[in-house]
Amino acid sequence: MQVTQGHSTRRAVTVMVLLAVSLLVLAVSCMLVGKVDIPAGDVWAVMTGGSSGNEAWDIIVMETRLPMIATAVLAGAALSVSGLLLQTTFNNPLAGPSILGVSTGAGLGVAVVMLAMGGTVGGIFGQTVGSYVATLLGALVGAGVVLAILIAFSSIVKNSTVLLIIGILVSYLASSIISLLNSLATEEGISSYVAWGFGTFSGVTMTQLPVFASLIVISLVAASLMVKPLNAMLMGTRYATNMGVDVNRSRNMLLLVTGVLTAVVTAFCGPIGFVGMVVPHVARLMLGTSNHTRLLPATMLAGACVALLCTLISVAGKHGVIPINAITPVIGVPIIIYLIVNRRKIQYFN
Repeated sequence: MQVTQGHSTRRAVTVMVLLAVSLLVLAVSCMLVGKVDIPAGDVWAVMTGGSSGNEAWDIIVMETRLPMIATAVLAGAALSVSGLLLQTTFNNPLAGPSILGVSTGAGLGVAVVMLAMGGTVGGIFGQTVGSYVATLLGALVGAGVVLAILIAFSSIVKNSTVLLIIGILVSYLASSIISLLNSLATEEGISSYVAWGFGTFSGVTMTQLPVFASLIVISLVAASLMVKPLNAMLMGTRYATNMGVDVNRSRNMLLLVTGVLTAVVTAFCGPIGFVGMVVPHVARLMLGTSNHTRLLPATMLAGACVALLCTLISVAGKHGVIPINAITPVIGVPIIIYLIVNRRKIQYFN
């Protein structure tokens, strides 16, 4: 038993080191790669508080690439943890932030701001701050409404599978309302919403980054405090109850954390797909365990790495930036198919 535990610990340490090194390499690559070629020495000079001697390069490094990398790291970690929480809560390997309608609900809130209100809410707050404040509020309200519906049903419906189906139905309903808003919106509003829907990690400015980072970090800390209930829920609702876990309260708390993480990322970056569903499985395969004490930090790092990889691919071309949502399915679909085909052979499924 001690040998097995020691082997598991060494594997976990190896995985964490590998993910940390990959994160660093990808972050450096994203800093160096782009439509404008900036020498590594000049990038280093700017990052250490100096100047490259070219004002345009300084602005690109500090105002474009640095916030883009920070946003990708935080958004990737947030979406991945959201997927992990949902998969454990509903005991469903194919659950993700969008499957319960939370992501679609956040998108509906953004659609109301951009399409029904024409983005005019931003004028109340000012030209610069108003747009993202209104979008963020819209996403939080949209996700909050969906969460309120799910929490209300969770007090009535004790079966997690039924609650999952309700989430899917809510998602379809929100999508239909978004389609209706699109049909009634102005051409400018539709154009803005479509561009937002492509998904990007480069839309968060240095001014917006503190708000974005604070909301994400606080929510990730809250998720980390739920490790013990999550591990108990792996064994089933009855086992968790016998272990003294208030399953309904824990489930509602997990839904709330998931909703905030998903809403914030959706508001700032668009509806990023597949990351939340796929990355937790990648982390489980690497660790060979579903123990959240190790799985949660590994999922955060793996999600950050995947988001940075998508970012690197999106900016590597010389003919324009590729939308993130055009890249994530290419990475995610093969992994999902592999998981479905080999489900009985994968240890953590059993």
